[in-house]
Amino acid sequence: MARSCIINANIFTPQGSSARRGEEMSVLKHFENYAILIEDGIISDLVPMADLPKLDSDVEVIDAAGNAVIPGFVDSHTHLVFGGYRPDEFEWRLKGDTYMSIMERGGGIQSTVNATRAASAYDLEHKALWFIDRMAEMGVTTVEAKSGYGLNTESEMKMLDVIDRLANRSGVPVRVVSTFLGAHAVPAEYKGRTDEYVDLMIREMIPAAKGKAKFFDIFTEKNVFEIEESRRLLAAARDAGFKLKLHADEIVQLGGAELAAEMGAVSADHLLHVSDQGVKMMAERGVVATLLPLTAFALREPFAPARKFIDAGAAVALATDLNPGSCFSGSIPLTIALACIYMKMSIEETISALTINGAAALDLADVTGSLEKGKSADIVILNFDTYKALPYYVGMNCVKTAISRGIVVKNNN
Repeated sequence: MARSCIINANIFTPQGSSARRGEEMSVLKHFENYAILIEDGIISDLVPMADLPKLDSDVEVIDAAGNAVIPGFVDSHTHLVFGGYRPDEFEWRLKGDTYMSIMERGGGIQSTVNATRAASAYDLEHKALWFIDRMAEMGVTTVEAKSGYGLNTESEMKMLDVIDRLANRSGVPVRVVSTFLGAHAVPAEYKGRTDEYVDLMIREMIPAAKGKAKFFDIFTEKNVFEIEESRRLLAAARDAGFKLKLHADEIVQLGGAELAAEMGAVSADHLLHVSDQGVKMMAERGVVATLLPLTAFALREPFAPARKFIDAGAAVALATDLNPGSCFSGSIPLTIALACIYMKMSIEETISALTINGAAALDLADVTGSLEKGKSADIVILNFDTYKALPYYVGMNCVKTAISRGIVVKNNN
């Protein structure tokens, strides 16, 4: 049995086994001068230092004196497996080209599809490992990884197999959750024949992905997969046993949030142009609103209305949307800064969004996202004595030590 103990811990954590909604997001439980006992990757107890029994010699001791301790971050929306890069498109956007105009002229997702189809599984895996290592440095202990750059059965399954190896490979520092995003775009060979591609996904790709991914995701967007096409694919995926996610209302207000509520999705993501009715329906149906401020920042778009969701009693999660096109960043520090400064979220709400609510967006809130007895020992020790340093030290990494499933994965001393 592997045992360890974090001593002299000044703990701040949300609590519970489900998403924190509305005003609940502001509540962090404070345990001052506590010890966190860990056995085989699980928190076995939290006790005041005054009540800590004598530790056996085989217990690894980590001293957190003078440092705030919070749950590990959950990055619940990323595209970290991909081939190639697209720096030229970033320059085009700086000159005024829009995301959709770049996509329509053969750039965007299709450019990465071409590179990913040509890449070996080995190259995709080792590239993704580099990103995962950078995430761990910033305190991420759970990450979601999507397919979606294959857009045919062979290449999508190659991506899902890579994600599966990342999830099960010894030494990978974070927990990896797999999402099938074959409905990321209509591939070039099906241009003008969206219904045929939808048919292919239902007939061949969804059955092939069953058992390889936990979630089914779709880019519900004008001129990509519109509402009826999305409803059909989501229903087929749900019938096959997938939990549902949507890229919703990112570019235009299409009704993706309402569809997410109707279909019982776990989360709807992006939501830059969500309607008031979509906010209301998501709050009522318990759909997590996963907001991605780095993408809005990189695209020079308005930020998603975090306050509307929170004030409506919804659960808000935050994630980076790391991808090679619209948001080539996995920066947790910048995500925190943007949420607090521009989205008007408090730091307490932001921590809840990046921990327990990110876990809920991956259907893992009973496993991780808070520091409680029986949960995974996914823990961040900050370089400061207060969590309020996270937005104050703007865009900079405040993480001293990251612990994932009881194992120290990063020491940034």
